[in-house]
Amino acid sequence: MSSTSALQAADPDIHELVLKEARRQDECIRLIPSENYVSPAVLEATGSVLSNKYSEGYPGRRYYEGQEFIDRIETLAIDRAKALFGAAHANVQPYSGSPANQAVYLALLEAGDTVMGLGLPFGGHITHGLNVNFSGRIYRSVGYEVDRDTHRIDLDEVEDIARRERPKLIFCGGTAYPRIWDFAGFAEIASAVGAVLVADIAHISGLVVAGAHPHPFPHAGIVTTTTHKTLRGPRGGMILSDGTYAKELDRAVFPGLQGGPHDHTTAAIAVALREAATEEFRAYAHQIVANARALAQALDGHGFRLISGGTDNHLILMDVTKRGINGKPAAQALNRAGIECNYNTVPFDPRKPFDPSGVRIGTPAVTSRGMREAEMPSIAAWIDRVVANADDETEIARVRAEVTEFCRAFPAPGIRV
Repeated sequence: MSSTSALQAADPDIHELVLKEARRQDECIRLIPSENYVSPAVLEATGSVLSNKYSEGYPGRRYYEGQEFIDRIETLAIDRAKALFGAAHANVQPYSGSPANQAVYLALLEAGDTVMGLGLPFGGHITHGLNVNFSGRIYRSVGYEVDRDTHRIDLDEVEDIARRERPKLIFCGGTAYPRIWDFAGFAEIASAVGAVLVADIAHISGLVVAGAHPHPFPHAGIVTTTTHKTLRGPRGGMILSDGTYAKELDRAVFPGLQGGPHDHTTAAIAVALREAATEEFRAYAHQIVANARALAQALDGHGFRLISGGTDNHLILMDVTKRGINGKPAAQALNRAGIECNYNTVPFDPRKPFDPSGVRIGTPAVTSRGMREAEMPSIAAWIDRVVANADDETEIARVRAEVTEFCRAFPAPGIRV
């Protein structure tokens, strides 16, 4: 871990909490699918002097002076994004995935227009039309679901809804769907109803660029993504497109939604994109999927009910209620045992979102630590022990000690304590 002497001197309280968080990340098995470990190079760029700069506008069209190096940094990020994703246009300024999606709405729709996306209870994202989100409050939202029996998306049903509701924009992509997204199939539906298809690949972008998941281009005209998760970059967002709506998208980001971009994040995105273009990253992304499948198989062997029966990507969603426990207390017990996940609704969940039936886990972070298929049965066995003994703090403490010892063999990138 890099020196924090200046932080220690200026603010010992924050310094201590940062060290404790570093130790926690080092000693825990982190299974939240949206979390990862960035490289030391990404960390260094994120914490650089670029935090001192303000850069409203775009390269060559700024409102502040002193932009000669910032312009080159952002141009590098744009060019690397276009090359890596095969996009004609890229905007690397969105602060995260939700602002990226909001910019798409602003660029393409008017208030009250119809938008269609996978419903949140079935694995979608809040910005795909949830009624309490801007996407469901400003626009007319129509959701599609997964099949009640298979928990997979039925494109025939999606087409029926699209033909009936005539959305102007269709989102495909989600946060808790463990199967392959059929971008070509969605594109046919969008074309049939005259809608613009947007692929939100925030969770799977690292898998996409490595060839571990099908690519949204050329099927989707617009692609949005975060830059963390499987892409293993900083907390940020991007909009990629075939160029059709390039001007509208750029105007929606700035000045439509944001002021100055976060230049330190832009630089870190550029670094992460360069890393993602390597053969090492390609092998890493394929290992994420291999680990997820191995972990799913091991959990199935312990009798857990896996939504859709398994996984094709980086995440696993499982219903734990048949084990005599709900998702929230299960996730909390696992956290006390040093296994980090999140409680999550499952399709057609009879329970409320803040106390749901399921937990969601994923393998990006453990794969970044060098864990492979051979380690997944051990993780599954610890999950099984904790869920079976959620009220036994002595047993949870035993698992915590075993997990801590286990993690010592797999150094956390950039933060080894």
